Amino acid sequence: MKTLMVQGTTSDAGKSTLVAALCRVFANRGLNVAPFKPQNMALNSAVTDDGGEIGRAQALQAIAAKVAPETDFNPILLKPNSDTGAQVIIHGKAMSNMEAGAYHDYKKVAMDAVLTSHNRLAKRFDLLLVEGAGSPAEINLRANDIANMGYAEAVDCPVIIIADIDKGGVFAHLVGTLALLSESEQARVKGFVINRFRGDISLLQSGLDWLEQYTGKPVLGVLPYLHDLALDAEDAIAIDNTLTNASVNIAVLLVPHISNHTDFDALRLHPNININYVAHTQAIPDVDLIILPGSKNVLSDLAFLKNEGWDTQIKRHLRYGGKVLGICGGMQMLGNSINDPLGVESSLQHMPGLALSDFTSTLTAQKILSNVTATMQLNNQQTLCSGYEIHAGISQGEALNKPFLSFNEHPNGFTADGFISDDNAIAGTYLHGLFDQASATLQILKWLKADTVTNPVNINKHREQQLERLAAMCETHLNIAHIIKIYEGHNHERTK
Repeated sequence: MKTLMVQGTTSDAGKSTLVAALCRVFANRGLNVAPFKPQNMALNSAVTDDGGEIGRAQALQAIAAKVAPETDFNPILLKPNSDTGAQVIIHGKAMSNMEAGAYHDYKKVAMDAVLTSHNRLAKRFDLLLVEGAGSPAEINLRANDIANMGYAEAVDCPVIIIADIDKGGVFAHLVGTLALLSESEQARVKGFVINRFRGDISLLQSGLDWLEQYTGKPVLGVLPYLHDLALDAEDAIAIDNTLTNASVNIAVLLVPHISNHTDFDALRLHPNININYVAHTQAIPDVDLIILPGSKNVLSDLAFLKNEGWDTQIKRHLRYGGKVLGICGGMQMLGNSINDPLGVESSLQHMPGLALSDFTSTLTAQKILSNVTATMQLNNQQTLCSGYEIHAGISQGEALNKPFLSFNEHPNGFTADGFISDDNAIAGTYLHGLFDQASATLQILKWLKADTVTNPVNINKHREQQLERLAAMCETHLNIAHIIKIYEGHNHERTK
């Protein structure tokens, strides 16, 4: 197997997008290609077919590579549950919560998991396209590094560095990053990619010539700024899509530990739906639906919600005829109480809920991870839908006797999920990805406004269009032949 790694000068330089694009480029050319990210820190995750958990970006890259997502694509996933700590997930399974200092010492063990996954993939794929994390020039994180050059040195692979020119200072970013690497790491860097360029490329040429002469490294391409590019986000939330003439208005509460906000991508992309992300100090606007999203620290986020006064505003919204939907942790908040006796997510052991539905939730050490198909019970209709579950809680109570979903077959033996209130104003479910099915979205829109006629976005079709768009851009603006020479030539040198 040949390996090529993409590292960035900063976070959000375009590493995830470039790896996804190259996965599709080489998959379209007939290569058996796989994505890989040794260590990811993100609250957007996906469930693999074998019941593991990986970063959402690696699931997207797997789709780009035309292979099923698997846990080896992202052997280490860190899910922050506080400012200094995170849940550590190894090979798809949650191992423990660790503070940053403790995890720094744990990296030697984590590297073993990374190399185990790399070696397993080496037996099955022609090409591994690897995404780094953050920047390789973060001096304080260099010791025992497993995410960037530490991994590249361990497996002896070439590296491409990408930088975002839209941020400004792109030449300083690239030259400074290279200067902070060791001599062997500098030799490992085989070229640069400049991302998100707007304007006349001829005005940039003198800078490109200088960069190549100064560093001795080629510029492999300048990628244009793609307007309206919309793909599953690794972690950042797109909040700049407010519409003024939307027929449906939805508010999503932006709690500090919001997870899997990709749930709302299909809604965000719809031309007649306005998504309002309500942040700290902001009041909930007048909308048709308030969504309480998933959370990695439900008790802490529930306390935050109450401190913002959103609990009072939610109740007022309901009195005036609005609807409320809770997803995963957001559903748990709607009940009478949430209990965390084992400290699964935080030191808080108990928190009264919003008491908008009669049930309680208890967090357990065993996380439920499953891809499921279900039947949604809404508007007196049964609608087939599918999605995934990632939660550590079990909910029980009277309200759940009127479920939101029913299962024909569930890996854990569950027959139903969630609830719908007797007045048809409040619903809750553990299912992520609910809006990814157009038929399910249509029923929820009808639940909000029976007279609303709208065509939901087919997120899967949209994702494919965006990936092909990315691949076409790379074929046009990157020197793909040179990139092939990089990983082919490095593999040849390594085997001499």
